[in-house]
Amino acid sequence: MFQNAFALNNQTYANNNNILLGIINELQQIINYSKEDLTIKRISDIIIKINFFFNENKKNHESIMNQFALQQNQLASVQNQLNQLNQNLKINNINNQQEIKFKNGARYVGQVVNGLREGKGIEYYNNGDRYEGDFRNDKKEGKGIYYFNKEPFKGDRYEGDYRNGKKEGKGIYYWNDGDRYEGDWKNDKREGKGIMHYHDGDRYEGDWRNDNREGKGIYYYHNGDREMGDYYNGKPKGKFVMLTRNGEVKVKNY
Repeated sequence: MFQNAFALNNQTYANNNNILLGIINELQQIINYSKEDLTIKRISDIIIKINFFFNENKKNHESIMNQFALQQNQLASVQNQLNQLNQNLKINNINNQQEIKFKNGARYVGQVVNGLREGKGIEYYNNGDRYEGDFRNDKKEGKGIYYFNKEPFKGDRYEGDYRNGKKEGKGIYYWNDGDRYEGDWKNDKREGKGIMHYHDGDRYEGDWRNDNREGKGIYYYHNGDREMGDYYNGKPKGKFVMLTRNGEVKVKNY
């Protein structure tokens, strides 16, 4: 941003310089070729132009230099903040990062306070799973990513909020077959509002309860059709309205 602003002002300064050069050339031509009775008037007009553009050019140049100095100060301030942040991170890593090994074969590497997992860390589980993110009071809490490595979940991944050691809040779950859920979680299950993207191109948007589609929802088919209605325990229930890709309206009963 700073560089673009400086380049723009610098271009203005260069343009005004070109205008001044043009006026000087015009003055030289008048002196060399004009008739004597026109020369004095034309030179007077050109002198007025020169004074005007000189003053404007001087103002632009001073403005450019002032802006450049301001931008340099801002950049220096940002650099100082980054340096301080890096220093704080180094101090935190040196002082707080520890390794804790558990009897079941799992281990934790990260920040520790009073012997408890607190802050940023990575937990490696004995089945090959891995969690990277926030801990509070010795449990997963805050933002984190959980990588699954055991069948049938191998290759799955969850990115989002944790509370009291469980998926809760906003999060995205990626299945290894290409399916994806984005939305609300509660007690390790999909609950609230969410969107389910299926690997075949279909999509469901609506209510969730106890890890199933339940409540109001819209199902979008990959061929362009869509239907709206109520779901119960993961399945359509009752009267549904379908809008086809051709604009037809149909009513279906489940």
